[in-house]
Amino acid sequence: MRGTRQNNFDALRLIAAASVVFSHSFLIAEGAQDHEWLIWLTGNQSILGLVGVFVFFAISGFLVTQSFEETGDAWRFLAKRALRIFPGLFVATLLSAFALAPLVTTLWPSAFLGRPEPYEYVVGNTLLDQTVHELPGVMFVNNPVGLEINGSLWTLRLEFAMYLMVLVLGLLRLLTVPIAILLLAFGMACLHFEMLYPLEKWGWFFQLLSGWGWLVAFFAAGMVLYKLRNTRIFDGRVALLALAGLVLSVPARQFILLFPLCGCYLGLWLALTPRLPVIPVARFGDLSYGIYIYGWPVEQGVVWLLGGRAAWWQVFLLALPATATLAFLSWHLVERPALRLKPAARRSPVAPRRDAGVEVGPAASMVSLGRS
Repeated sequence: MRGTRQNNFDALRLIAAASVVFSHSFLIAEGAQDHEWLIWLTGNQSILGLVGVFVFFAISGFLVTQSFEETGDAWRFLAKRALRIFPGLFVATLLSAFALAPLVTTLWPSAFLGRPEPYEYVVGNTLLDQTVHELPGVMFVNNPVGLEINGSLWTLRLEFAMYLMVLVLGLLRLLTVPIAILLLAFGMACLHFEMLYPLEKWGWFFQLLSGWGWLVAFFAAGMVLYKLRNTRIFDGRVALLALAGLVLSVPARQFILLFPLCGCYLGLWLALTPRLPVIPVARFGDLSYGIYIYGWPVEQGVVWLLGGRAAWWQVFLLALPATATLAFLSWHLVERPALRLKPAARRSPVAPRRDAGVEVGPAASMVSLGRS
């Protein structure tokens, strides 16, 4: 396994973020994702953007578990996670509500600003509550998602819940291989029942699971692989088996169910294998989080500027560079300065562990979908 910082997590997160923008271009332009490429390849099992979310969660499971073990302090761990998510998210919601929406709304500016919804949108979504997700008089395109301000934010609340799960398990000294494997099995069971029988039909307990339980599998896959990193788990032969399993899962109609085992392993193997050169995408900053949180509103703005009618490829090709520009500004003006506010590490009589093979720092964190 590669030494410290010699990995492709940054590149993998960037690809995952771009895949989310790619899939959303179909949804925003056409109001559906029936023609999205992975939907077609998998026989209507998954879109590419959802796979990107799965990969984000797996990377987060790996790096956030490492972060807790190396931080050794609950307050510092929580502060690092909060500073990674909330400052960038606050600015993104602020721009959506008070820069983009006023251009699109059919209301007069004074009437729009006099309504409570823009303020509720910023506060609620910054606090990971997506109750307010539409704004008065704002319709970008006349289709089922035309009213949605930012359809990407739903994963952030769930990922932060995973961070809290790691914190609790760490404080209870339960951040172990058996517990991580148990969480993986639990998440896959939720996936199985969710695909066969919607969990909300199983009573109040399964209603809770339907909200977040099915994503635990992907996060826990990263946890398991982190805990086993010093074994021979990352092996090219295992990677070939995982690839074969992922390919066979398509005709077996089990693509999503087997993705925590096969797809998440492949993603982390690609990030850590020394057989691939390190792609220095971090030279421009850690743009993946910014691309994730700005992609949807930028795509909505693009389709609105094109008169509400555009092909998916037009939306994607115009939105991606604009989104990357906003992500670049977000990283350098908001996210990186915020990360400098994290509490200083406490001195410990025990030397820090250096066997992890990767380092968690500002450039090694994302959510959602992949912020670790």
